[in-house]
Amino acid sequence: MFVGVYERQLDERGRVALPSSFRGELGDQCYLFFGDDGCVSVRSVESFDEQAAELVEKAKRGDISRNRLRAFASSATQATIDKQGRITLDARQREHAGIEPQAAVVVLGYLDQIEIWDPQTYRANEAAGQHEIARG
Repeated sequence: MFVGVYERQLDERGRVALPSSFRGELGDQCYLFFGDDGCVSVRSVESFDEQAAELVEKAKRGDISRNRLRAFASSATQATIDKQGRITLDARQREHAGIEPQAAVVVLGYLDQIEIWDPQTYRANEAAGQHEIARG
């Protein structure tokens, strides 16, 4: 499980160091893809494969469109985690999340995946979530 919130900085190549507590569960490889609400999501290879298989089955049943499946697959890239624990966000992923090169980012655990956010966008989503909790 991935939990916690961490502030990080992208380097000039678009790399970000993942928290050490996240690295063991990911191994040497992971998948990055367009996440919901304007973030970049990161999943282990095993978790990504499970999610992809579920989406394929939903598309076969007609529960989701083939366009949805296509959009998910085309947004994904497989990444290698380097010896310093860094992954590289490509230009499309940074654009999706509104993250500028060499910008500050928020890396957070989202239980079965990791999310990488532009800090301002994350704070707005966090505030909305806290509001929902207060309403019960």
